[in-house]
Amino acid sequence: MLRVLVNRNLTERSATSSSALRGRVSTGYGRLDEALHGGFLAGSAVVLSAPASDEVPILLRRFLEVDAASLLISRSWSSAEPIFGHKPDRVKCLVCSDNPVPPVQNTLPGEGIQNLTELNLTITETINTLQPNRLVVQFLSDVLLRHKALQTRKWLSGLLDKFRAKNITALIVLNPFMHAPEEVQAIVDLFNGNIELIENAEGHAGKRLVIKWMHGIEYVEQEIPLDELTQRRIRNGQVPVAARTSLDRKRIAVLPFLNISPDPSDAYFADGLTEELIARLSTISGLKVIARTSIMRFRGTSKSVREIGRELSAGTILEGSVRKAANKLRVTAQLIDASSEEHLWVQNFDRQLEDVFAIQTELAQNVTDALEMLWEDKEHIEKKLTQDIDAYTLYLTGRYYWNERSRIFLEKAIRYFEEAIERDSRFALAYAGLADSYLVLVGNGHLQRSEGSPKIKKAARKALELDETLAEAHASLAGILSQEWDWRGAEEEFTRALRLNPNYATAHHWYSIHLSTLGRLDEAIMELKIAEELDPLSPMIHAYAGILYTYARQYDNATKEIDKALELDPNFVPAHTGRIDVYLAKSMFEEALSEWERVRPSFGPLSTAMKAAVGSVYATAGRTEEAKGILQECEEASAHLRAEDVNHWALAIIHLKLGNKDQTLEWLEKAFEARTSTPFQVKLSPFFDEIASDPRFEKLMKKTLRSFDAT
Repeated sequence: MLRVLVNRNLTERSATSSSALRGRVSTGYGRLDEALHGGFLAGSAVVLSAPASDEVPILLRRFLEVDAASLLISRSWSSAEPIFGHKPDRVKCLVCSDNPVPPVQNTLPGEGIQNLTELNLTITETINTLQPNRLVVQFLSDVLLRHKALQTRKWLSGLLDKFRAKNITALIVLNPFMHAPEEVQAIVDLFNGNIELIENAEGHAGKRLVIKWMHGIEYVEQEIPLDELTQRRIRNGQVPVAARTSLDRKRIAVLPFLNISPDPSDAYFADGLTEELIARLSTISGLKVIARTSIMRFRGTSKSVREIGRELSAGTILEGSVRKAANKLRVTAQLIDASSEEHLWVQNFDRQLEDVFAIQTELAQNVTDALEMLWEDKEHIEKKLTQDIDAYTLYLTGRYYWNERSRIFLEKAIRYFEEAIERDSRFALAYAGLADSYLVLVGNGHLQRSEGSPKIKKAARKALELDETLAEAHASLAGILSQEWDWRGAEEEFTRALRLNPNYATAHHWYSIHLSTLGRLDEAIMELKIAEELDPLSPMIHAYAGILYTYARQYDNATKEIDKALELDPNFVPAHTGRIDVYLAKSMFEEALSEWERVRPSFGPLSTAMKAAVGSVYATAGRTEEAKGILQECEEASAHLRAEDVNHWALAIIHLKLGNKDQTLEWLEKAFEARTSTPFQVKLSPFFDEIASDPRFEKLMKKTLRSFDAT
């Protein structure tokens, strides 16, 4: 592998003539040519073409002609011609031009570079067909001039993964003199090496590029003055700075860090680093940090930084890459102003794996410095989470699976958290992960509350015993206390969680649910608006907003929120069920039934609780006979279920819509006794409006409210 390394201790720069400069570059290309022609290199390499150098075409031709199974990917035939002349006899040439490609021997027409997705597909199809052993991409600078550095980087990263998977030795040609330093830095960090553009180094003026061409233990160092580096120009469709809409610079999105490790399974580490940076930055007073759910939607996106900033209303973007190999760790990060797309800083970290906490701290410090913010809780941000790096790696793997939220992945996450605790019994975050996992299992109906509750409380309290500053543990403890009707305890824990981390969108969401169960609807809506602001692309938060607006009888707002959720995820079941509720509340019965038929296949075999919910839809829509049949089946089955597994709410609605008010009150009383619904939720729901004035209902409400006061 070609290694392009950094010399940080620059000696005083001497005057260099253009001929001497080209001679030194020739020496560097000579070393590279030896390595390539002799077959010593495998994988990917960067070729930096020097001004007025005529050696690049020679180098590329020699590289390609060594192997009959070679491919040149070029921007136009005119740029490919210097390599092979008029007829490439042995090497195939894919010309990705926006114009028609002339019929030349061994030349294939391809997509232009306007659309990177189509370009990627064209290149992928070509290498799958031709199966080349060697490959040259000759137009990277053209792509970088046409697209933003972030778009180009992600496009190139996907290509490099394909090349490595097929063991293709590739040369990617880039001219650094055509681009701003930070653009070059963003691209070359994808490779197994490093090029450092140094501006205003101590004792020197101007910019320099220092390269070491490595071959074995020998190298030739090249220092290139970049005083005449061209300024970035306004590209196609780019809006002048003065005309751009200003975004809040203190609202930041940490985009998913790119995994460029040799092992693709190390993606958990890149995701974990992203999540930990979000957590650390979230504790900084005055900084608004976008939640993980929203930022993960931009993994692998071709959208520009400005587009991402607009979608998230974020004025600052932090993005980067992670390369993990054995106990070595390389992290590259860059902070970008989303309005102007200017880089505030770019930084590389080459450290040992156990230094990951120091890297996180330094990155957080750099963000606060760049945004001129006070770092009030420095001790909290600098905290080393565990002394055992293997325990931390297990924890990150657990969080990776926890974020998938399905039953099988949650159970896998629990195993990793438990393994982390086995290695470090004082690792508070691992206990918090356990509590979160059990809470979601209970919330999704995969674990009975009576079984899950002791596990949640035990894990959360152990986490807080070890570290009382963990907002996640306070929020998980609050969530289960709320479900158990320990309202004061839940309120205290939610308050602590949000005081410790005001940017924790999940805590705001769960607190909104808690407030709605207490009938504090206006507060619940306000709290959920904060969650939406922090996690604007979460379908779950938008779907729950639809429920709250349905409670408030604001059906137009409910529909807007549900539409947002389905725009983000057309198959998101809670949004579809929320839409059914809106239709039923508005007496749009045919639409409600059509929506149920549309979403029905998503459920698979229906549980008794879900059958009861379907029965409540039929009863409300006037499908009386079907509702009666479901009611009889569910009541018989419920006699054999634990109280917490019975859908008392739905059975009460069926009886109410069938005109059985006595049975409605009986099922509501059972719901309150089993604590599967609260009286406030019943009072808020439009589906119980017709019984609200019944004296027996008022009596039941007062009786239950007294039990609330007792708890």
